[in-house]
Amino acid sequence: MNMELDWYPIEQVREEFPALQRIENDHFVAYFDGPGGTQVARSVIEAIATYMKNGVANLGGVYPTSKETVMIVDEAREHVAILLGTNKKNIAFGANMTSLAFKVARAISRDWDHGNIVVTEIDHHANVDPWVTAAVEKDLTVNKITLNKDTKTLNYDQLTELINEETKLVAIGLASNAIGTINDCQAVINRAKEVGALVAIDGVHAVPHFSVDFTKLGADFLFCSAYKFFGPHVGVVAIHEDVFDKLEPYKLEPAPDETPEKLETGTLNFEGLVGVTEAIKFIASIGEGNLLREQLDSAYRKMTQYEDYLANRLRSSFAEMDHVILHQAGEHVNKTPTVAFQVEGMEAEDVCTYLQEKYALHLEYGNFYAKTLVEKLNVKNGGLVRAGIAPYNTVEEIDRLIEAVKEIK
Repeated sequence: MNMELDWYPIEQVREEFPALQRIENDHFVAYFDGPGGTQVARSVIEAIATYMKNGVANLGGVYPTSKETVMIVDEAREHVAILLGTNKKNIAFGANMTSLAFKVARAISRDWDHGNIVVTEIDHHANVDPWVTAAVEKDLTVNKITLNKDTKTLNYDQLTELINEETKLVAIGLASNAIGTINDCQAVINRAKEVGALVAIDGVHAVPHFSVDFTKLGADFLFCSAYKFFGPHVGVVAIHEDVFDKLEPYKLEPAPDETPEKLETGTLNFEGLVGVTEAIKFIASIGEGNLLREQLDSAYRKMTQYEDYLANRLRSSFAEMDHVILHQAGEHVNKTPTVAFQVEGMEAEDVCTYLQEKYALHLEYGNFYAKTLVEKLNVKNGGLVRAGIAPYNTVEEIDRLIEAVKEIK
C-alpha cells in the first residue's frame, strides 16, 4: 500500500468491481477505458438482477410489481436530483445523452426563425451536432468558440462577440472527454444569461470525476450518462423548471403532458434505473456525512484527489519520454484524470494493441467523437491514445502503463 494514499479506501473500492478479477496474458486487466464507459459496481449488478428475478412490470398497474416499478422510477429521480443538485421534477431519463440532446434540440427549435447558436471546438459531437442540426434546419447561423491549440483550452475572449442578442442557445461541455480540459463553463453561462440565451451543458465526462451543482451553475440543460459512473446504459437530463414547463417535445398524443414524463418517449429502462440508484449509492459509500449530498461531495473530494495523484504521476512520467507526445493543457489548467498521448512514429491502434497483448492494459484510441478537437490539434496516425483513470485504478497499474510505454520505443 502506498503510504501517501492510505487515506483513500482503494481496496474497498476495488472489492466492488468483479471485472477487476479478469485475467489476460497472465495479468489482471487494468481498465483505462473509463471515459468510454466505466466498469459496473457489484451492487449495481446485484440490484438489477434482483429486480428482474422478483418480477418486472410496467407502470400504471394495480398489482404490487407495477407499484414497485413506480417506486423504482421515483427513487432513481430522487437520487439523480441529489447527485446533480436539483429537484427530481427536473430530471428526465432516456437511452443516452445523445438521443436526449437530439430530442431536446428538436423541441426547443420549434419556433427558431432567425439568429444563431454557439458550440465549441473542444466538445464531443453529442453536444454539437444535435444543436447544429436544428440550427441548420431553421437557417440559423452556427458560431464556434475556437480552441487554442497551444493551451488546449477555449478562447474565452471570443464570448462577447459570439454570444450576442441573436443567440438562441450555447452548448459547452464541463470537461473534454478527449484531453481532459475542464472548461470555464461559468463564464460561458454568465455571458449567455446576459443576452437571454439558453445553455446546454454536457456533463457526461465530468460527473464521474467531480461534484456538479446544476442549480448553482445556472444552466438550462445538463446531460450525463450513468454508464460513465459505474452504472448501466441510461441517459439523464436535468432541465431548469421554467424551461421544462414551456418545453413542447414531440411525443405520442396519449403520453403525459406533465414534467418530467413528457420528455420520456416510450417505456423507460426500469432495470437500468435500479442500477442508476445503486451507482449513486456506491459513489456515496466512499464518502462521509449524514445526508446523501454530503456523502457524495465527500466522496468526490476523495476521488478527485486520488485520481489527480495517479494522473499527475502518469503525465510527469510521459513528459520525460522523448518518444511520447502529450496532448494536455498546462499545469495551471484544471483537468479530469484523462491523459491523451501519442507514441512517435506509431499508429494509435498499434500502441493500444501492444499494451493490451503484452500487459493487459485497456486503453482506447481515435477521436472519441471529439472530431473537431482532434483535427484542430492536427493529430495523425489514427488519432489519440487515451488513458482514462477511474477511482478503482491503482498506483501499480499506473506504473505498469508507464513501464509498458517506455518499452515501446
